[in-house]
Amino acid sequence: MLMKSIAAGLAGTALLATAVFAQSPTATTDKAPTAATTTTTTSASGEWRASKMPGLKIYNDANENIGSINDLLMDKSGAIKIAVIGVGGFLGMGEHLVAVPYDKLKFVNEAVAYTGAAGTNPNAKPATTTTTGAATGTDKTATTVAASSKWYPDHAVFNASKDELKNMPEFKYSE
Repeated sequence: MLMKSIAAGLAGTALLATAVFAQSPTATTDKAPTAATTTTTTSASGEWRASKMPGLKIYNDANENIGSINDLLMDKSGAIKIAVIGVGGFLGMGEHLVAVPYDKLKFVNEAVAYTGAAGTNPNAKPATTTTTGAATGTDKTATTVAASSKWYPDHAVFNASKDELKNMPEFKYSE
């Protein structure tokens, strides 16, 4: 009985496979014609990956860690206009979200320079080489070889204290 079931299963599978292979492909007209793509370069040195920006730490001018980037909002042309910053909280819980103009952030390619014994001073001043948020990667003066290979800046600087950010109106995504 078991052998008959196996034989019937194999015969049915063979019939189905034959029917699938016998069908001829149909031409579809719902596809858009392929346009010739043009690229200016095969590498994008000096550019940053947007996917690496969320989680980027933000310091203020007093060298205090005041939050991190949670999201970037852009207009319909693709230009980034707003950075949503998460302030306070622990592991995303109790975090206060605020929206700040993207061009008010200054991005720093070098790591925060620590001074003192064993290089563990958490209040050390961030590096001073900066570029504004509106930069498109054409400003080569602020890009170093090591930072450009990383595809994202080390951190951002925003001129506000943690308390000032917490007192700003909370950003909420509209439905």
